[in-house]
Amino acid sequence: MTERRLEGKVALITGATGGIGAATAGLFAREGARLVITDVAQEPLQKLARRIEAGGAEVVAARLDVSSAREWDAVTALVRDRFGVLDVLVNLAGIVDWPGIEDTQEKAWDHVIDVNQKGTWLGMKAAMPLLRASGNASVINTSSVLGLVGSGAAAAYQASKGAVRLLSKTAAVEYARQGVRVNSIHPGVIATPMIQELLDEQGDRQPDIRRTPMRRAGRADEVAPAILFLACDDSSFVTGSELVVDGGLTAH
Repeated sequence: MTERRLEGKVALITGATGGIGAATAGLFAREGARLVITDVAQEPLQKLARRIEAGGAEVVAARLDVSSAREWDAVTALVRDRFGVLDVLVNLAGIVDWPGIEDTQEKAWDHVIDVNQKGTWLGMKAAMPLLRASGNASVINTSSVLGLVGSGAAAAYQASKGAVRLLSKTAAVEYARQGVRVNSIHPGVIATPMIQELLDEQGDRQPDIRRTPMRRAGRADEVAPAILFLACDDSSFVTGSELVVDGGLTAH
């Protein structure tokens, strides 16, 4: 039997109850990871943990507001006490706000930046001692195609995802000789609960789908294997890079 690609590794996933988060957690479990899954939504988180446990994987579920340094400290202490090390950090937690520059409210701007941008930084800051202790660790930060190109809308979201892209690159340079790789992943239009209402309303008329050469939304289970690649040793010489999973949206 082929060796599982995350056999024995400890992985922490934020935003685990979202579409991509749940797909990633399930795939990591099947690939042998010991998991710490986190979210602010507790009931869905516990359901996900029970489903993963039923498959025979070791999993710990913990509440985490990624914008809170105190909660990050608590979760990393939990990882240290339970496992002693952390091999993979997947920063997936994120929120979206659709208005453009003039219509974005200051409170909404601050909230998006706190979760998407500050939360990613806080996660790396809190987890880095454990990641360095691994000696062969990987961080995957979630940006977006909207962290690569402009859309004329979603000002706060795009600003935050662009920041995640550059934050990942500077962290990759900082930790390249300390046994920690850092990469960003850039999903396109993915059918997840965060945008499902919009997809249901607009269907194939959704502008970004019309601009996608494959002419459809992606699925969460099409993003999770890309995250797995960055997490496992198959990508041992990949750091500071951007992995785009967008059906060709940014190809033209």
